[in-house]
Amino acid sequence: MGRCIHAIFLLLTLASCDGRQGGIVEVGAIGPEPRLVETVEKPLTPGEALLRSSVAQGLVRFDERGQVVPGLAERWNVSDDGLSYIFRLQTGEWADGRKIRADEIARIVGRQLRAVSKNPMKDSLGAVDEVVAMTERVIEIRLNAARPNLLQLLAQPELGLVRASVGTGPFQLSAEAAADGDKPDGLLLSRRIRIAGAEDPVEQVRLRGGEAEALVAAFAERKIDLVVGGTVGDLPYAMAAKVPRGARRFDPVAGLFGLAPTRRSEFLQDEQVRRLLSRAIDRQALVSGLHVDGLTSRATLLQAGLDGIGQPAQPGWLDQPIDERRAALVAEGNRLFGAEERPTLRLALPDGPGGDYLFGRLRFDWAYLGITVERAPSAASADLIWIDEVAPSGSPAWFLRRFRCDVAAICIEEADDMLFAARTTRDPRQRAALFLEAARLMDEGQLFMAVAAPVRWSLVSGRVPGFAENPFARHTLVGLADTNFSGNAP
Repeated sequence: MGRCIHAIFLLLTLASCDGRQGGIVEVGAIGPEPRLVETVEKPLTPGEALLRSSVAQGLVRFDERGQVVPGLAERWNVSDDGLSYIFRLQTGEWADGRKIRADEIARIVGRQLRAVSKNPMKDSLGAVDEVVAMTERVIEIRLNAARPNLLQLLAQPELGLVRASVGTGPFQLSAEAAADGDKPDGLLLSRRIRIAGAEDPVEQVRLRGGEAEALVAAFAERKIDLVVGGTVGDLPYAMAAKVPRGARRFDPVAGLFGLAPTRRSEFLQDEQVRRLLSRAIDRQALVSGLHVDGLTSRATLLQAGLDGIGQPAQPGWLDQPIDERRAALVAEGNRLFGAEERPTLRLALPDGPGGDYLFGRLRFDWAYLGITVERAPSAASADLIWIDEVAPSGSPAWFLRRFRCDVAAICIEEADDMLFAARTTRDPRQRAALFLEAARLMDEGQLFMAVAAPVRWSLVSGRVPGFAENPFARHTLVGLADTNFSGNAP
């Protein structure tokens, strides 16, 4: 009872100062105003991802630390061979009062994975053979090969469960109209917290989108409690803002952060040119200039900490100061280009001041080679495209399949064969060995000029103690105001 009284008091008084409505946690997600899409056909914006995970959880979901916890499924079992996942659903109803049934959930999950689906998560779930309802409350996902990270993939918001534009919780959504210009725009989300023997308190969050600069300013003025969805493009806004110590938070994510060539430039078809450009990037200076604690440079497609691969060996030149290797780089450029006119390369980089910073660094580093760079107005007109994507699980497969021949502009067929063999093998040691060899070939061919892990930042006030950084940069609205509320909710 004491905990309940404390929780209710906190919810009623949390936001009574600074002109905010009492009991409502104010959250801003960088990007367009969030909306709940019925079918996911392209990468979600930060606001869409946060909304979908909050009101349309999947069979499982992420907690604040990125751990998989029950979602619509209250529990699950995995077979000894890892080829069968059986989920028992919670009892519940859709908004129209219809009972949530396993056969309907199986159809929704299966629809997201069928051949014609454009769901960005579909490729990562290629080992799924079928999704079947076993009883009214039990479904089974059957695999062709074991995937230890399946639950991490199922917890991603792209696999949230939506029917007729209505989700499965844990929050309920109601649109709130602005009035008199005093009440902030946004979507009001509510969650009733079940506490035995006491009146159930209600957790409320208002979620809105917005430009990074405006949301950072609103946070600095204490008008909102949390800003999420920050990337390298808008990082300078967060770094320049006067915010309390500890307010800037960075997620320890894995992923791709660097340059990939397109087919537009004939110079880039030569792997020696690609390797030269990669070695000429002063990664140490680039990463240092971002001022992100813990961010380290890398020059390999795979990064440390992924399942089964250990610590990828970095090339010896990575730690050598750029001044000590620049003469050799210039000589190599002279050998490759000879008397030919040096190329002008067009780069597709992130928007915002962070993208300007990346452009300035690359222009400086490559000028020593006599190479001119320009900003490309779009990816379609670029010679090199900056990729900034967070891995949805700890599997190396996601990194490598991004550069297979039916996806990437420049590829290695032998590596493709290894990825196919890795997808079908049931031997985890053979799978890891195939990944490492495919990665070696891709690094040797310089299919991707890796720089570091992606940057994902948030601004967090002391009014949301339930927030935590996590390895997927997927944040939950559950329990933001009080960590007593961070558990699973019916």
